[in-house]
Amino acid sequence: MFLRLEMLLGEGCCRGYCGTGKQQYPIQCQKDLQTHVFAAGNASRGRVLYGVLRNWNGDYRVSELIQNLPVVALRGMTVLPDMVIHFDVSRERSVHAIEQAMLREQRLFLVTQKNVQTENPGLEDLYRIGTIASVKQVIKLPHNILRVLAEGLERGELSHLELDGDYPEAEVIRFEEEPESLAPDICEAMIRSLKETFHTYCQESGKTGKELERQMGEIEELSRLMGQLMIHLPFHYEEKQKLLEAASVSERFELLGTLMNKEIGIMRFKRELQEKIKARVDKNQREYLLREQLKVIREELGEDTSGTDADHFQEALDKLRASKEVKEKIGKEITRFKNIGSNSSESAVIRGYIETLLDLPWEKTSRDSTDLKRAEEILNADHYGLEKVKERVLEFLAVRTLTKKGSSPILCLVGPPGTGKTSIARSVAKALNKKYVRICLGGVRDEAEIRGHRRTYVGAMPGRIAAGMRQAGVKNPLMLLDEIDKVSSDYKRDTSSALLEVLDSEQNSRFQDHYVELPLDLSEVLFIATANDTQTIPRPLLDRMELIEVSSYTENEKVHIAREHLIGKQMEKNGLKEGQLSLSLKALETLIHSYTREAGVRQLERKLGEVCRKAAREILEQNKKSVRLTESNLSRYLGKPKFVFDMANETDEVGIVRGLAWTSVGGDTLQIEVNIMPGKGEISLTGMMGDVMKESARTGLSYIRSVSGNYGIDKEFYQEHDIHIHIPEGAVPKDGPSAGITMATAMLSAITEIPVYASVAMTGEITLRGRVLPIGGLKEKILAAKSAGIKTVLVPARNKRDVEEISAEIRKGIRIVYVEQMKEVLEAAFHDH
Repeated sequence: MFLRLEMLLGEGCCRGYCGTGKQQYPIQCQKDLQTHVFAAGNASRGRVLYGVLRNWNGDYRVSELIQNLPVVALRGMTVLPDMVIHFDVSRERSVHAIEQAMLREQRLFLVTQKNVQTENPGLEDLYRIGTIASVKQVIKLPHNILRVLAEGLERGELSHLELDGDYPEAEVIRFEEEPESLAPDICEAMIRSLKETFHTYCQESGKTGKELERQMGEIEELSRLMGQLMIHLPFHYEEKQKLLEAASVSERFELLGTLMNKEIGIMRFKRELQEKIKARVDKNQREYLLREQLKVIREELGEDTSGTDADHFQEALDKLRASKEVKEKIGKEITRFKNIGSNSSESAVIRGYIETLLDLPWEKTSRDSTDLKRAEEILNADHYGLEKVKERVLEFLAVRTLTKKGSSPILCLVGPPGTGKTSIARSVAKALNKKYVRICLGGVRDEAEIRGHRRTYVGAMPGRIAAGMRQAGVKNPLMLLDEIDKVSSDYKRDTSSALLEVLDSEQNSRFQDHYVELPLDLSEVLFIATANDTQTIPRPLLDRMELIEVSSYTENEKVHIAREHLIGKQMEKNGLKEGQLSLSLKALETLIHSYTREAGVRQLERKLGEVCRKAAREILEQNKKSVRLTESNLSRYLGKPKFVFDMANETDEVGIVRGLAWTSVGGDTLQIEVNIMPGKGEISLTGMMGDVMKESARTGLSYIRSVSGNYGIDKEFYQEHDIHIHIPEGAVPKDGPSAGITMATAMLSAITEIPVYASVAMTGEITLRGRVLPIGGLKEKILAAKSAGIKTVLVPARNKRDVEEISAEIRKGIRIVYVEQMKEVLEAAFHDH
């Protein structure tokens, strides 16, 4: 039905005619061309058309209005045109609507409600697009239920809904598709695409009959094919509603194709899941049958082993030396294990738990050695030096021998890398005849690594402490907690806090592991921890350990270690026999002094290994019987020297003072230089100094300005000159307060032009009033001064007891001067002060 507008009659009116076939009827209606209902035609002849004016992209059309159709709201289903369907009606208003439709040409409007729970839907609860249907049959069932057979005729749009009467009644507009001109080739492509997709759907589904597939294949009209597919495919009612509301053929085609491909994908995924489940079930059934067959065979052979594992666990429990509490717990778990089938996943979990409990050394101990002399011989044979560690271990052994009991000490060996902290622990275990367990804590960041995981988690395991006890097999091993300063933590957990209970001798007799769930006695474990630096160890944890400092080795100690341990070890490792390689004392001293720079001996051992490899090659290639290294031919094996020590200056200079520093690989000397230049009173600090060192420099300058009158320095000097302090090796970071007196001495020397003795080095922190405060790392610093050829070292007086603990071998050849005030420093360092 088309409409032609001839003219506008003022504001809001239009006039024209509409036609159906050859008939044309004049109309007049309001200008609201979207939804306005109009009447057209000759009422006297009975030809009045009721309709609504629509705008389809500029082409005005008329949709016929069918008034006063009874409405049935459907729950959970959508009726499509050409669909013949049964549905039951039980709501009273819907029953009245069916009865009214039977009195009115058997036509009604079927529309789906949005929410199936709504009992009395209104206009906003219904979809706007439904289906005009013809009632074919009505059957009355018990309980006032009607079974209705209806056929969908065409789509309709709900324009108005009247709810005042006994049944809902609506004004329905015949729903027309948007006019669309599709080329025959496009229509044919759409038809083929739908048929191919439907064929794939039938193959994947397996439930669609071949007759239906044949019928779909014979349809050559696009709209009819889409309609039949919409009817026969089991889409959800909401998806069918979307298809019903599609305004054009193209839109309905795209939506239908998408839904069909989605169903195909779901069916394929479902089939894959079913295949996986079936394979798993088949495997379990096969294993069950094989086990049953094996069981029957063993019974026939008299080798019935049903319950063997549980019996073995029970035998082990009977032999276990443990408390009553522990035995009761294990007994309950064995009973549970018996009652659970072997196919159960929980069976493997309980089995692992029982095995862990049975392997733990609840009351099993090893007998410690009480021979002090033998223990001392073992410690001295394995390690040179480390006197404090050896002394403490022998003290523990003596106390244990006298008292026959006593808690084991918790030691922490602190020192630079390569100084033998880890290896001495193994020697201590050997000397005391203890089982040795090493637990590396470097990088551990989860508290469960220490305490274990709770058994509720999949793959739960005991913590490292419990696992170490299980590995040792006794309750009194030596347990090495290596790299305890490298334990990390994050915002969720703190691993070091879990170690507090482990390393507290008052609490660790009942250590709780989350996996074991029974208290473990750690009171007899000898804990030895190692660390490079105590700064990163939390204070509560540090307080629970007895610190023993393992300091750097002197060059003389390194010579002894190399001769007594390292050379023989490397010769054996590289296949050299005794006598095939020899090193002169001078060659060994040169190797240590010029090819290594470290606090320990790891680099030295690597260099000795390199010498052994080159000697082995030389013996094989040149048929030599032996190789001897001397100072003169050492460079042929190791190349040119890698390190050259910054020796003391030969002449006394102004503004240059030698300081001492501690590094992670030992001590070092720092030559601090100061220049005075005309300027505006600024101070420049270069050489990659840290904040603390910069503050020490400014403190030193403040002290110098306070005593300027004693040295005849002009008051305007500091406003008219700039001071530049530099420490060579600018790429190396430097920090700490121990260079305070050194920088102050260098600045005062540069200002007063008084030379400083080149043979003097110094270390100490300065205050604003000129007091000299104590510092650390004194042994390494004095070693560095000795290596650099320094004759006199100025140290804080409060470090005197530290100096007295340093061996006489290190102090030999160096004059140590104790200072309390800067005045004493200047008297010892300046030429003519």
